[in-house]
Amino acid sequence: MRQQLLINNEWRASAAGMTMDVVNPATEEVIAQVPSAAASDLDAAVSAARAALNGPWGTMSARERGRLVRKMGERLLERADEIARLETLHNGKPISESRHIEIPAAAECFEYYGGWSDKLMGETIPVKGDYLTYTLREPIGVVAAIVPWNFPLLLASWKVAPALACGNTVVLKPASQTPLTALALGEIAIEVGLPPGVLNVLTGPGAGLGQAIVEHAGIDKIAFTGDTNTGKGIMRGAAGTLKRITLELGGKSPNIVLADADIDAAIRGTTIGIFYGKGEVCAAGSRLLVDRAIQSEFIDKLAARTRKMTAGDPMDPKTRFGALSSKKQLETVLGYIDSGKREGATLVAGGGRADIGTGKGYFVEPTVFADVRPEMTIAREEIFGPVLASIEFSDVDEAIARANDTQYGLAAGVWTRDIKKAHYIARKLQAGTVWINTYNVYDTAAPFGGYKQSGFGREMSAHALEHYTQVKSVWVDLNM
Repeated sequence: MRQQLLINNEWRASAAGMTMDVVNPATEEVIAQVPSAAASDLDAAVSAARAALNGPWGTMSARERGRLVRKMGERLLERADEIARLETLHNGKPISESRHIEIPAAAECFEYYGGWSDKLMGETIPVKGDYLTYTLREPIGVVAAIVPWNFPLLLASWKVAPALACGNTVVLKPASQTPLTALALGEIAIEVGLPPGVLNVLTGPGAGLGQAIVEHAGIDKIAFTGDTNTGKGIMRGAAGTLKRITLELGGKSPNIVLADADIDAAIRGTTIGIFYGKGEVCAAGSRLLVDRAIQSEFIDKLAARTRKMTAGDPMDPKTRFGALSSKKQLETVLGYIDSGKREGATLVAGGGRADIGTGKGYFVEPTVFADVRPEMTIAREEIFGPVLASIEFSDVDEAIARANDTQYGLAAGVWTRDIKKAHYIARKLQAGTVWINTYNVYDTAAPFGGYKQSGFGREMSAHALEHYTQVKSVWVDLNM
């Protein structure tokens, strides 16, 4: 895997000569050094992307473009073992998740959108007068994809695949902690034959490179996944050039368990909802809302299940709970755990740093708090870690009110055997995704995105195509 910037299908060092360390969060060891891109590197990448847009990529047939996008997915699968290893090394997630869930999902994303390339059609419109009026659906232009460190390759794929399928060119900026799989994706772009400048990969810090991307006049759209405060900053920064933006931001998603739920299934779903990906998931079900009638039984069983979950070496195929992505994130999560204790929540499982026997690594125990009040910090703020806050309710309407009592609206879960109640609650919840009797299920064909301060726009599905195209109306006078 190359550890340089990819600009115009050429690998190069930063113009400023600066580099960044990439740390394995499970061992705390430096595993790579990547360039820290300078402003001139960004200029070069944008120029290359513009040239490709006006040149070979812009003139390529939609069907051929789709074939290349699909080939990227095929090549991802061919290199799945290697790329999964990179993902685990720089993120700390279990290799089983990287290899069997996330790399295949990323490949599927490219395959799905490759199929859309030659199906983006305009329409003829019956207007007044003797006119032929029709629309063209065209690419927006140069797209900047800024992705976070929790699902480095998958979230890059959610942006890069539809952008390319629609005929745009892309500047991809991975998170500074997790750049390795984005660089591997750049390798794949060259391997399958994408013309120079179609996909450029720049590594660098968000405060420097990210801000420069937001303000760059040559970038037409930004697709961003990350925290809400950064998203607000992108909105402010993009205003100067009126860039189009889509934002998939934070969450504090409720997982609602009614008294008639299948308790064992709900417990399994609750643990998947909060502990998959170490809880470093925007849509994590971090607020558990349990009917008062079953709360005691539910919490006892949930705590017992949680205590059996132990952190382990992420490279071990048997490990199901890995290391948090960075020292900073470990400190943040431990700080929230301390907050829960101080504010009077009852700690029923976990609550501390985990040791896998090496004395190294950013591991924390899966943690569950009971007796959480809605005003507590752990019930209000996004922790982005394996910490669950359990809140009780007395009836369906109170459950809905407490679920919606948040600035976020990314996802929610409902557990009940009563399908009428399930649909009633789903309609009332202010969330972009509602899972019923399941949690954390995704498919490229289904849209994903938030309400309220969880952002706007949709990723995946046909709806994402709207954010990477613009519509032109054409009028032809037919008067003889």
